Amino acid sequence: MATNGKVERLQKLREEAKKGGGKVRIEKQHKKGKLTARERIDILVDKGSFEEIDAFVTHRSQAFGLDGQQVLGDGVVTGFAKIEGRPVYIFSQDFTVFGGSLSETHAEKICKIMDLAMKNGVPIIGLNDSGGARIQEGVSSLGGYAEVFWRNSMASGVVPQISAVMGPCAGGAVYSPALTDFVFMVKNTSYMFVTGPNVVKTVTHEEVTSEDLGGASAHGTKSGVAHVTTENDAECLRQIRQMMTYIPQNCEEKVPEQNSVEPDSKKAANLDELVPLNPNKPYDIKDAIEGVMDKGSFYEIHENYADNLVVGFARLDGRTVGIVANQPLSLAGVLDIDASLKGARFVRFCDAFNIPLVVFEDVPGFLPGTDQEWGGIIKHGAKLLYAFCEATVPKMTVITRKAYGGAYDVMNSKHIRADYNVAWPTSEIAVMGTKGAVEIIFRKEISNADNPEEKQKELEDEYNEEFAHPYRAAARGFIDDVILPSETREKLIKAFEVCQNKVDTIPKKKHDNLPI
Repeated sequence: MATNGKVERLQKLREEAKKGGGKVRIEKQHKKGKLTARERIDILVDKGSFEEIDAFVTHRSQAFGLDGQQVLGDGVVTGFAKIEGRPVYIFSQDFTVFGGSLSETHAEKICKIMDLAMKNGVPIIGLNDSGGARIQEGVSSLGGYAEVFWRNSMASGVVPQISAVMGPCAGGAVYSPALTDFVFMVKNTSYMFVTGPNVVKTVTHEEVTSEDLGGASAHGTKSGVAHVTTENDAECLRQIRQMMTYIPQNCEEKVPEQNSVEPDSKKAANLDELVPLNPNKPYDIKDAIEGVMDKGSFYEIHENYADNLVVGFARLDGRTVGIVANQPLSLAGVLDIDASLKGARFVRFCDAFNIPLVVFEDVPGFLPGTDQEWGGIIKHGAKLLYAFCEATVPKMTVITRKAYGGAYDVMNSKHIRADYNVAWPTSEIAVMGTKGAVEIIFRKEISNADNPEEKQKELEDEYNEEFAHPYRAAARGFIDDVILPSETREKLIKAFEVCQNKVDTIPKKKHDNLPI
């Protein structure tokens, strides 16, 4: 083919685009323990599947000498690829080019793939590593951020959106990841905050490092902004690959299916002995999850945040389910503000993307105290209740031990339209615990007794016989069955088989008014 150098020009431009900010800046990136934008994509996606879009785009700014600093791609690599054989759209910000700062054209590239993802029903994965808005472009860059934010909002609940923060993410830039479904962060190399340490020191006189203020550990344990925290870039990308195997491509698709795997044999064998006879003795609810679900399939979300509630994905007979479980090892499994927010967000994601829910319930109530009341436990607890109420996916509940008070209602009870509710023989479904109930109901009898302690013990035994079991609830149809713990997997699989084509509706409305 007669090319007159045209093919050579194309090849030269392609090579130039791959160089990013050049060798020196790439070496600096590596010295910080960070991979480049393209190296990250190579780890994230199936080998050879990435197809780049807009590799030759450059910015259009003329101010402050930018007209003499044209770099192909303008600081972000965009395109589509496959993860485990399924398509995804990706953008990966390149810190070696203008510090990954967002310009008007940089934003246009991101917006283009977001629009394509919406049209084609494909997940969006954003790898964030940016110094923020490109100051030299002023309001044009700010407008670019707003265009991205709008698309994040429109895509919410339509296609899954995953953000990995793999470097700086500050100021207005933080709101795009915050609008997405899941945020991954890397310890010691990534941070997110609205205002940085210098501004904090000026305004509040607090001295704090970037890591302490908005690093992965802070957001993974204190704020809950980060759903998964990892040790390095490569682990972060592998974690995203793993999570994507559980999630449908869009809101119209059913959950992915894999071959069924029997649960962990040791934990399955121990299920009948898992719950202690002493109702105040803790146990690990994850042992119940792993004894019922397919072996090795439990993928926990928000592991280090509000650990009195456990949430995550698992597979049951090869199909993805969302797990919500009270954790007796932490705060006795009570619901508090953070746990309610954590649970509500996860339940709403699962409902948006047709992921059935399994609840393991052992909840003594809501956490008391002025911190909780003044912090808004009423409205925050209502979010979890609302999330379960509005969910139309198949919903199953297994009551392992305590189901007390309003928390019993909140944790996917039959009354809020759960599909299949069962209880283990160790369960106690009541307004409150035995000791508190007896002290309220029989206050006078106890105080007037010759031996108040003996009288209280006698009344507690009577109350336990009458209420501390699942059979009153079973008699009313509030639970569908009382089962042996070892029967749980089989019972849930059969229930899901019946419910897999469930059709449920909510009243027609413009949108709901979640108790924010």
